[in-house]
Amino acid sequence: DVQLVESGGRSVQAGGSLRLSCAASEASYGSYCLGWFRQPPGKEREAVARIDTDGDTSFGNSVHGRFTISREHANSTLYLEMVSLLFVDTGRYFCAATPAVGYCPRDAVSYNVWGQGTQVTVS
Repeated sequence: DVQLVESGGRSVQAGGSLRLSCAASEASYGSYCLGWFRQPPGKEREAVARIDTDGDTSFGNSVHGRFTISREHANSTLYLEMVSLLFVDTGRYFCAATPAVGYCPRDAVSYNVWGQGTQVTVS
C-alpha cells in the first residue's frame, strides 16, 4: 500500500495562511482518491477536502472558499492550501487515500491509508 507523510503544520495567527503537504511513497498514488481530514481537540475526525484521480475536488462547508486541495503527480504529493484561517480550523490534519473505484468517498471510514497527521493551531 501507498504510505503517506504529512508536513507543514504549525501555529499561526487567525487570518493567516498555511500550506500542508502529504508525500506519498509511490507514484501509483495517482490511482487513489485522496483526502484531507482534521480532528479538532475533543471532537471527531471530519472531512475537509478530497480530490479524485481526474482532479475534481470537493470541500467541507466550513472551509469552502478558503481551502484548496491539489495533487502534484510529478512528486507524488498532495497539498492543502489554507487561507483566512480561523480559530475553529485548529486541529490535527491527516491525509488519507483509498483506491479509486467510481466516485471518491467523503467519509473517513472509507479511506484505508492514513498519514500520522500534522498539527495546525490557529490563535
